[in-house]
Amino acid sequence: MAGMMEKLAFLLVCAAALMEGFMAKPLPYDYSASVECLAEPLDPHYGGGVIVNPDFNAGLQGWSSFGYGRVAEGASVATGNRYAAAVNRTRPYHSVSQKVYLQNDTHYTLSAWFQVSDGSAAAVRAVVKTADDFVHVGGVVAKPGCWSMLKGGLTADKAGRAELYFESNATVDIWVDSVSLKPFSKEEWAAHRTESTRATRSKTVRLQATDSAGNPLQGAEVSVENVRTSFPLGAAMSGEILHNAAYQQWFTSRFTVTTFENEMKWYSTEPAPGREDYTVADAMLALAKQHGIGVRGHNVFWDDPKQQPRWVQSLPYTELLAAASHRIRSFVSRYAGQLIAWDVVNENLHFSFFERQFGWDASTAFYAAARLLDAGSSLMFMNDFNTLEQPGDMAAVPGRYVDRLKQIIASYPENGAGMAIGLEGHFTTPNIPYMRAALDSMSTVGIPVWLTEVDVAGGPMQAQHLEEVLREAYAHPAVQGVILWSAWHAQGCYVMCLTDNNFKNLPQGDVVDRLLAEWRTAAQTGTTDAQGYFQAEVAHGEYKVTVSHPSLNTSLSQSVTVELGSGNHFFIQA
Repeated sequence: MAGMMEKLAFLLVCAAALMEGFMAKPLPYDYSASVECLAEPLDPHYGGGVIVNPDFNAGLQGWSSFGYGRVAEGASVATGNRYAAAVNRTRPYHSVSQKVYLQNDTHYTLSAWFQVSDGSAAAVRAVVKTADDFVHVGGVVAKPGCWSMLKGGLTADKAGRAELYFESNATVDIWVDSVSLKPFSKEEWAAHRTESTRATRSKTVRLQATDSAGNPLQGAEVSVENVRTSFPLGAAMSGEILHNAAYQQWFTSRFTVTTFENEMKWYSTEPAPGREDYTVADAMLALAKQHGIGVRGHNVFWDDPKQQPRWVQSLPYTELLAAASHRIRSFVSRYAGQLIAWDVVNENLHFSFFERQFGWDASTAFYAAARLLDAGSSLMFMNDFNTLEQPGDMAAVPGRYVDRLKQIIASYPENGAGMAIGLEGHFTTPNIPYMRAALDSMSTVGIPVWLTEVDVAGGPMQAQHLEEVLREAYAHPAVQGVILWSAWHAQGCYVMCLTDNNFKNLPQGDVVDRLLAEWRTAAQTGTTDAQGYFQAEVAHGEYKVTVSHPSLNTSLSQSVTVELGSGNHFFIQA
């Protein structure tokens, strides 16, 4: 018996070790999403995760009604696909629901598919009810006749019972299918991020050193030195930089891109009708050019009525049309070919000053005009807030953003070529799983995505939250640049400062410096093999490669640019 118990104990230890080995490699994160309305929903992610009967193939097993609503089974006439329907709804919360148990300090990714029974499209919000809160975890615009995907998430800060349900202010029947709620530990989440960062932002390159006849140089000494990292990480700049040498030195030694906080806005460049003054903006642009810093044009128009120049707000139609026409011609023509991007109409998901004056297609006309005035390589951005920050803001959920973008592209030159997605990123407490899910959805459009105005609310966790946001953005394959909304002012920053008034880093500045150093490949040295090869893993960017060998009269240097999609084999020839 003792021998049997020892064997059993041994088997249990082996099994535990085996399970630990399996758990060391987390289940891959599913980056797939859809912003299209499909004839049938796709299968639930992760087999539904912790959701019981996620595809309703077992009828309503595991599901119940929420808020005394009525729930029925439904099935597709064409395919027989089964789903749940919240019917005869008279309250926003009348819905189908499922009770779950949330684990402490755990990230959850959510996905589900929705359709409404008839009528017009309806906004549907996913909510998790906990013991002491109602947590918004995502939203989608559901349409009749096809299925739309909601992708979202939340972080559980303590363990306990919860209930997932869906709500809508519209009283139409809501159909639900392919629901998934998948937990990931924060260690697993970080492992996904590390894996994606490596695949998205770096590459293993092979450098072959040869003599003038093309013969490999064995035993050559090779050094690889980073000149410039290609990922654009920048910060907003205030006009105070023009008269502050310490501000200039701190800023220009770190950042490769910038947005002027206010100095290009209409109320700054034309404070009174016909009295244009681009002096400050011109000087700031000259400073940026001097240091090789790319500048985003922010902004041509702002759709918020409160952000118009005072003299513009009450103009009658004819005079407003003339003023707006002059504004776009004057501003865009002045800086055409000098900027990397334009925020053409700022925040036109939440506001509609120009649409109310000129009609629903006002933004479309402005984008088309801007492209005609600057036909170069500058990106034309939609720029708005809360698509990443607030899953409860139904005006800015990914589906709303994409629908608005499609309206603009429909009348835009070259079918939207040169358009880009600007996601501001003004965070309170970041919902990291929702942020990733929203980026997944926005990535399906297939155009550049930038985080354009990133800041995090103050408090003891500000620096940590900033680091989480920046790491998540950098790791996501869709993101092509980040701007921090941290322009320095002696009297204080908008929400988030990176330094004190002596330009000594605050904790947030330390985060930025640490990440800049981490994302920049350190100098590497080594010796070529018998075929003249030296191999190195480097972040995308520009590098100076230097080769020295006894057969060479002098060392030789060559510039090498490593990019996503480019080759990984480079020849360094004497």
